[in-house]
Amino acid sequence: QVQLVESGGGMVQAGGSLRLSCTASGRTDMANTMSWFRQAPGKERVFVAGINYSGTTKYEDSVKGRFAISRDNGGNTVYLKMNNLNPEDTAVYLCAGDPRRAYIITDATRYAYWGQGTQVTVSS
Repeated sequence: QVQLVESGGGMVQAGGSLRLSCTASGRTDMANTMSWFRQAPGKERVFVAGINYSGTTKYEDSVKGRFAISRDNGGNTVYLKMNNLNPEDTAVYLCAGDPRRAYIITDATRYAYWGQGTQVTVSS
């Protein structure tokens, strides 16, 4: 089993920035590809950004140019740098892991490993 722990959430004004982190431990080969999802109250869980084993990235359209996902050389810590935040970004942000190395899945139902989530709140 792999454990995923997120941190870095908080409350910011519109236009502000935050950096989230997700650290994998245990059976880290179950998180070769890691992605960020978010879920607002009463809404479905949606894909935000993902990064595969080789460092290839994928972004949801609404965050392209504002968010950047990266991982360290060891691959076990993934970051989500969020710039120019707006109230529509308010959600619980969750880290997800997938054992596949190449393809970044955007369907939340196909991920088996999840962190507990970190709250991001953006006020006007």
